[in-house]
Amino acid sequence: MRVRDRALLNRRLDGLGTTIFAEMSALAVATGAINLGQGFPDTDGPEQVREAAVRALRDGRGNQYPPGPGVPELRRAVSEHQQRFYGMAFDPDTEVLVTAGATEAIAAAMLALLEPGDEVIAFEPFYDSYAACIAMAGAVRVPLTLPAPGFRPDLDALRDAVTPRTRLLLLNSPHNPTGMVLTRDELTAIAELAVEQDLLVVTDEVYEHLTFDGVPHIPPASLPGMRERTVSISSAGKTFSFTGWKVGWVTGSAELVAAVRTAKQFLTYVASGPFQYAVAEALALPDAYYTSVRDDLQDKRDLLASGLTAAGFEVYRPQGTYFITTDIAAFGEKDALAFCRALPERCGVVAVPSSVFYDHPTAGRTQVRFAFCKRHDVLADAAARLRKAFNA
Repeated sequence: MRVRDRALLNRRLDGLGTTIFAEMSALAVATGAINLGQGFPDTDGPEQVREAAVRALRDGRGNQYPPGPGVPELRRAVSEHQQRFYGMAFDPDTEVLVTAGATEAIAAAMLALLEPGDEVIAFEPFYDSYAACIAMAGAVRVPLTLPAPGFRPDLDALRDAVTPRTRLLLLNSPHNPTGMVLTRDELTAIAELAVEQDLLVVTDEVYEHLTFDGVPHIPPASLPGMRERTVSISSAGKTFSFTGWKVGWVTGSAELVAAVRTAKQFLTYVASGPFQYAVAEALALPDAYYTSVRDDLQDKRDLLASGLTAAGFEVYRPQGTYFITTDIAAFGEKDALAFCRALPERCGVVAVPSSVFYDHPTAGRTQVRFAFCKRHDVLADAAARLRKAFNA
């Protein structure tokens, strides 16, 4: 058989082509549209953190391979961060692992903790790398839909979804793309189920400092019985507006972190050397920084939400993250993907169809996600373009 006659893509990755973010960002470049699709800020983070990276480069720190688990300064900073904000103690030498962003941490956790055929329960819509990472591990994803408008989890359905093959719960709070933040009562019920069924839990908490209207972020690992079964994942990109640095981390018991490290070492091995030193300094910024970045994003959320409402979208106001989910059914639209592909030519704005984040395509077929982690003037311009296009 000739190579070109073979199916070259592993069956586990069937259907996982180019990410929607790559497609929509390319569309933004091609049309010159305002990109409210991919979740990256259009301004850099704190100058003192940038200067810390420059200083590390000049001082020769991190220009060669850093230690596999991450530089000690960052591992200590992550440990201190968990103690400072959540009262949780982690040994920086054995219970903290630095990764190439949160995406690698998720991949390494799935590869380390899952066996082929294991079931993973995750709330949909979910960040697209979840499906890919579960597939690469040979496991089976079991989606539970978060229904609009509140996107709250159905805890009875969660319990019913657990089978003898269920090994792991994959949680994301604050939740991308919906902006839902799990409450203490919800997390308590999830924790009780995980303990009762002896399930592992992997939590994606990259938006942990970006919650609004006084809604708190509660790490699942902080609940009774959860520390020893939970791999907690976060990163610097969202909190400090340096998404290109790709510095993430894992915290958990020494046994779980060792397992994830075993897989991680054969992915990138190490990454982002000089940036690790800068992120260590960023994590020590005063409380005023964390408050200011949260308040600024809340203002931006409100600005874009008002503009989208005025344009006629049904807007689901998020409790956290960078994103607003909307519904376009009021426009007579039935296909979010087709809508988003046409939107740049229609009004010069790029968004992402939330429908691609569902296993059940009918669940989000008219949902569209907009990112508001942009400058105020950019958001105002985008809102004006949308109002003009849909109120004509």
